[in-house]
Amino acid sequence: MRFAPSNWRVVLVRPRNPLNIGAAARAMANFGFNDLALVEPYAAARQEARSAIGGERVMRRAKGFRSLADALAGIRWVLGTTSGQRRTIHGPFLSLDSISEWMGAIPGGGKSALLFGSEKTGLSNEHLSYCHALVRIPTTPEAPSMNLGQAVAVCCFELARLAQSLRASEVAVHVSGSQAPASAQCLEHLFERAVRVLDDVGFLKPKSRQATIVKLRRLLVERSLCNYDARILGGLLAQIEWKLRRH
Repeated sequence: MRFAPSNWRVVLVRPRNPLNIGAAARAMANFGFNDLALVEPYAAARQEARSAIGGERVMRRAKGFRSLADALAGIRWVLGTTSGQRRTIHGPFLSLDSISEWMGAIPGGGKSALLFGSEKTGLSNEHLSYCHALVRIPTTPEAPSMNLGQAVAVCCFELARLAQSLRASEVAVHVSGSQAPASAQCLEHLFERAVRVLDDVGFLKPKSRQATIVKLRRLLVERSLCNYDARILGGLLAQIEWKLRRH
């Protein structure tokens, strides 16, 4: 399963602070992740890194790499984390809760990687060029960047939550068939994205906006979309939204 912790590699690019490396390892262990890669870590940071209770096993298994390309060997899909500031953004720009929609729309399986940049500079434009999509944690404009260890914790929590949710969905599909209906939560995420796209293209007019939104939600609910249809429509809307915001 794509969101299973065992199917992810957490990659820290040029980490500087040994405490942050240890905190990242602890967070990974908290949510069942164990594949940690360190790309060009500062020598002292790698040597002095320690983890609190629970993360020692992740630290012992952590591997160092001289380049990001080496760290991504064997990886099929790459997600990069960035605040989007002072960077040239290419590819889909996802919120945490839209990762499942995007990955549900891409073909094939394979292991995935989640990239985190240096505490000082984040991921460079070159690093971002390795990414199939970019993820932004919804922080405030006044304080857009997060501590590295905390950012790893937030992302690992969300991926673990998605894995648990999808496992429950797979059980439901096994019981009720491959065309199991999309959940209310799934439809709501789809609805919210559709509203954003319609706002971006100027379809929703101030005087009729609320009435149109009500009709749109009713339309989605009454269509009785299955999980597969919802994933396809979500991926389509995500691509449209990325294209609109890029231009």
